[in-house]
Amino acid sequence: MAKEKKNGFVAEFRQFILRGNVVDLAVGVIIGGAFQAIVNSLVNDVIMPVISLLTKGVDFTNLFIQLNGDVKYATLAEAQEAGAAVLAYGNFISAVINFLIMALVIFLLVKGINKVHSIGKKEKPAEEPAPTTKECPFCKSEIAIEATRCPHCTSEIPEAEA
Repeated sequence: MAKEKKNGFVAEFRQFILRGNVVDLAVGVIIGGAFQAIVNSLVNDVIMPVISLLTKGVDFTNLFIQLNGDVKYATLAEAQEAGAAVLAYGNFISAVINFLIMALVIFLLVKGINKVHSIGKKEKPAEEPAPTTKECPFCKSEIAIEATRCPHCTSEIPEAEA
């Protein structure tokens, strides 16, 4: 009986692991990690130097506020090495820029994939809904399609019209 439970558990676990969305999620996480390295390089090696040039040499990674005023440190690395309490807001700015760039790249990627998927598909013309009204042959008023008598002129609607 214990063997049946074990086989049942192992089989259930195998079914869970091999389920399509779990495998897709695992692939997404792995690709996301690799993609993160590319975006980090783009931000740190390409965009941040341009932003630093535009801001006249401000290095965002060295922007920090020292929370204790005992000793002044020239760089964030010095302050962290000394164990000083610092608020490294420059790293936060870099992280926000990194996030915005990643969101933009993912948006463009999804938009491109959606465009590629829609190229082969032609939009089907919308089918006209079945009519719900008809015209009275006597008074030309609009009446319900199931009507056998016109509510406006009280004429009986012939069967051919109904």
